[in-house]
Amino acid sequence: MLLPNQLTVLRIILTPVFLFFFLSNEPVMKQISLGIYIIAALTDWYDGWLARKFNYITNWGKFWDPLADKILVSAAFIGFVVVGYVELWMVIIIILRDFIVTGLRGYADYREFSFPTSYYAKWKTFIQMIFLYYLLIVFVGKNTPAVFNGNEDIFSLLLNEKLLFFSMIIITAITFHSGISYIYQNRKLITKLFGRKN
Repeated sequence: MLLPNQLTVLRIILTPVFLFFFLSNEPVMKQISLGIYIIAALTDWYDGWLARKFNYITNWGKFWDPLADKILVSAAFIGFVVVGYVELWMVIIIILRDFIVTGLRGYADYREFSFPTSYYAKWKTFIQMIFLYYLLIVFVGKNTPAVFNGNEDIFSLLLNEKLLFFSMIIITAITFHSGISYIYQNRKLITKLFGRKN
């Protein structure tokens, strides 16, 4: 198996490990979860760089690499649902949209169709990642006594319920709209994709 594909597998393996440490009651384990998430995210950048630089592009990688990203992001969102920072219904919309579109693209690659990723979708992913990094860093800081003690008011402001709720509303709306836009813009390709016979 090529190195980029190995990194993709590593990212999938690290996802439940991240979630286990993230949901632990121990501050040190929560800190470790942040490190695991960063490492997992870096494998995404590195395997993409390797694939492009050395042309290590395979059908397996084209399907599993974006899927591994969605698995990691979904796990982080689910973790924040469990700790009560975000609403479950929003996360369900985000996960469904991302997996439907990723599934379509993966199937399209398998059938040798070209479904390009729009800049809108890339911005959607960027916004999701910024929000998740923000939450992870602040969450870990809140659960680290040496950082939290004496800074309670700051963390109360950073984790304000209304701030998180309206941020998630915006992210959910953008994610949903980008998915609808993607399907609408590629509706003819999708029709051909499912109408074409082997």
